[in-house]
Amino acid sequence: MGETAPAERRLWNRAAPQDDLRSGYYEPWDCSRLSPDKWLPEEPLTCHVSQQDLQDSLFSSESDNSLYFTYSGQSNTLEVRDLSYQVNMASQVPWFEHLAQLKMPWMSHNSKDSCELGIQNLSFKVKSGQMLAIIGSSGYGRASLLDVITGRGHGGKIKSGQIWINGQPSTPHLVRKCVAHVRQHDQLLPNLTVRETLAFIAQLRLPKTFSQAQRNKRVDDVVAELRLRQCANTRVGNEYVRGVSGGERRRVSIGVQLLWNPGILILDEPTSGLDSFTAHNLVKTLSRLAKGNRLVLISLHQPRSDIFRLFDLVLLMTSGTTIYLGAAQHMVQYFTENGHPCPRYSNPADFYVDLTSIDRRSREQEVATRERAQSLAASFLEKVRDFDDFVWRPGPQELGVGPCAESQAHPRDPDSLQMPKDSHFPGAVQQFTTLIRRHISNDFRDLPTLLIHGMEACLMSLIIGFLYYGHGDIKLSFMDTAALLFMIGALIPFNVILDVIAKCHSERAMLYHELEDGLYTAGPYFFAKILGELPEHCTYIVIYGMLTYWLANLRPGPEPFVLHFLLVWLVVFCCRAMALCTAALLPTFHMSSFFGNALYNSFYLTGGFMISLDNLWTVPAWISKVSFLRWCFEGLMQIHFNGHTYFMEVGNLTIHIPGDRILSAMDLNTYPLYAIYLILIGISSGFIILYYVSLRFIKQKSRQDW
Repeated sequence: MGETAPAERRLWNRAAPQDDLRSGYYEPWDCSRLSPDKWLPEEPLTCHVSQQDLQDSLFSSESDNSLYFTYSGQSNTLEVRDLSYQVNMASQVPWFEHLAQLKMPWMSHNSKDSCELGIQNLSFKVKSGQMLAIIGSSGYGRASLLDVITGRGHGGKIKSGQIWINGQPSTPHLVRKCVAHVRQHDQLLPNLTVRETLAFIAQLRLPKTFSQAQRNKRVDDVVAELRLRQCANTRVGNEYVRGVSGGERRRVSIGVQLLWNPGILILDEPTSGLDSFTAHNLVKTLSRLAKGNRLVLISLHQPRSDIFRLFDLVLLMTSGTTIYLGAAQHMVQYFTENGHPCPRYSNPADFYVDLTSIDRRSREQEVATRERAQSLAASFLEKVRDFDDFVWRPGPQELGVGPCAESQAHPRDPDSLQMPKDSHFPGAVQQFTTLIRRHISNDFRDLPTLLIHGMEACLMSLIIGFLYYGHGDIKLSFMDTAALLFMIGALIPFNVILDVIAKCHSERAMLYHELEDGLYTAGPYFFAKILGELPEHCTYIVIYGMLTYWLANLRPGPEPFVLHFLLVWLVVFCCRAMALCTAALLPTFHMSSFFGNALYNSFYLTGGFMISLDNLWTVPAWISKVSFLRWCFEGLMQIHFNGHTYFMEVGNLTIHIPGDRILSAMDLNTYPLYAIYLILIGISSGFIILYYVSLRFIKQKSRQDW
């Protein structure tokens, strides 16, 4: 029997040790590892050659055996030695929430009572070709561990231990060079297709030495590797825009990081929000990527049984300590030997995560479950004390084999486009051109939003125009004309504020992650954002300005029309710059919209129409100096009143009043017209500079990242 059974054939655990039989967890056993005395002579042995492949085929119609490109660089190693990490819980709460609770942020951050150990004496070692799954209940150190490894430990402090990557102490530069981090939430532009999303990232991430043909090939390889061919030309979408499915969108997020072919791939809750079928296929993809000579590390809550079977190594954590680290197929055996067999037909991941969780429903249960977890952690540390990689193995005869052995060498693919060591990544100019093309492509695909904005401008201009329409040769009175000019400069900018702020905050998380990953710097994004908004801005002003000017029968002639149009263009641009500034300066949409509206209302009230400028007291008088609405109103009044005589009828008398004297009486003629344009340009430049400073020095986290 031993001569005829091939080594790769597997035998179901009818021939497994009795401890595993009692556990009720059935797993495949290698026929070649069973000695003849352990076989059951009274029953024939059956080796199932293709049963595993047949079962896997039920979950995916695709063949998962092909690797379109592998990591052909040096083998990577991630090692954590005696790591203890302290988390400051108060720092996890945003400063604005501390203020809402009438607490001073700096006092809360300095509180020693809010500090607790998130990780305690954790050690492990993973190599290329392996996939390590970190499982455990929420709040027990999984997220903290990923933050420390990727260098994003916000609000925490490493108390002891160190992280080594390829035999070198971990540094931000080394992490950025070797490690790709896929976050839990997808941050993608919804109106771009899958291929366009990857193509733009390839322009930003791949070195300048890559030709366009090589970039296209890399995108095609990633699309093929992640099984995205069928949806390559479909929009990515989000919760508001219909696009690819949730699992496909998660694959696109992985593809964004996979484009530069990293040796270490770290994923935070990659199956979160996915159904079991999609989650299984996604983990199969990650397992295939690990076989391509990559090191894959993922964190999961409680994977289902067929997902659990795909893992090479499993790290079970609770309260920041290691309960088990070893092969997934040996987990049941380990806990069975420690007196905790897995019940029949139960998922080991579910059972052992529940077993090691702290039950806080009562004080007695919490103490009992904590003592059990501490006992299991101490027992595991004692068992692996003599192992260099801290991985538990069933017996000394298996020390050189199993999932912890060195990964097989993969032949170098001559067509594989590996990152050169002296890579020069795209400069600021290429980053800017790529970002502005991506920005315009995404915005102009959003036809519903564009149509709504166009209809909004058209409707506002028609309402204002028809209100003053029908006078013909009869001139409007001075007060009616002044009110019309003030509304032209004040109403349409108000509609811009919330739209710009909402759009900025919707892109804020993606901006934060891409800046953190080093795809580009704040400068190219700043210029791309400012210039990318201009086509929509100009179209908006043309629709609004032309209809209102014609319907209200304002001053005829090309010169006053051009001066009028440029002034309205500048004041709306000032309002956009103010909205961008407040969106980048403040952390939440509600705070930005409140502050933006407060600024706008203060500018509105000190604009010179509600109350005469010479009647303002000191504070509003200074506010009026930086009010773009005041300068727009003053400029429009000069365009339409200077050099003209207006008639005022008092009884039977008709009084001729020069427009210049009226403006002087209202304190709206103190500066020449060209100076008003320069002042508006200066105000908009001030807001734009403040916007850049905010992008440069304030982390653009979304609320979910605080």
